[in-house]
Amino acid sequence: MEKLCKEMQDLIGLKLSARQMAAFQRYEQLLMEWNARFNLTAVRDVEGVRTKHFLDSMTCIQAWRDNPPGRLIDVGTGAGFPGIPLKIMNPGMQLTLVESVGKKADFCRLVVKELGLEKVLVLQARAEEIGQQAAHREQYDWAVARAVANLPVLVEYLLPLVRIGGGVLAQKGEGGPAEVQQAERAIKLLGGRLRQLKPVLLPGIAEERFLVIIDKIAGTPPQYPRRVGLAAKKSL
Repeated sequence: MEKLCKEMQDLIGLKLSARQMAAFQRYEQLLMEWNARFNLTAVRDVEGVRTKHFLDSMTCIQAWRDNPPGRLIDVGTGAGFPGIPLKIMNPGMQLTLVESVGKKADFCRLVVKELGLEKVLVLQARAEEIGQQAAHREQYDWAVARAVANLPVLVEYLLPLVRIGGGVLAQKGEGGPAEVQQAERAIKLLGGRLRQLKPVLLPGIAEERFLVIIDKIAGTPPQYPRRVGLAAKKSL
């Protein structure tokens, strides 16, 4: 865990407190226990969990630096990434985790309880449903997602959730630049504007990674997101 602490300081310039380190250790323990019984994540070794889940999640902080979100929604969070690591780093933030798979949503609830995290809502639902609900539509400072869908589809899930002046952050692999080009029309249509395509280097990981950072500059037309499954079948 000390190695994770040093890598995070090198990568993001933040140091983990003793309490934060303890939270990550417990999170790691729970993840390893559940992964032995259920297929929560493909990454199953401790080193992989620390780099490809914890550290990768925390690279999101580079998008907002000294202006962290007051309200963050993580869509398709799976086992809690990147939302829960970001919550550990920013305890005062209100966090909503959206996950359609029951076992994964249950795991997130367990982690939230075990770590004593406050102001966290775990919803077992689809992003298209949440995006049309008044309690969530255009209510968040930032919407984030990792490995959920291609960007033209993903922005239809995320941009409706963000207030004007807020931002969308998509964590992408080597296909990030190509996906940004494919999503240009959808981003504009849904009220967004690309701010930055930021390369991310993780220690010991050869594959390219990118943060796609999109500003919300106008309201999303009311017909978006469309009904469940339509964005994936026919992207904008």
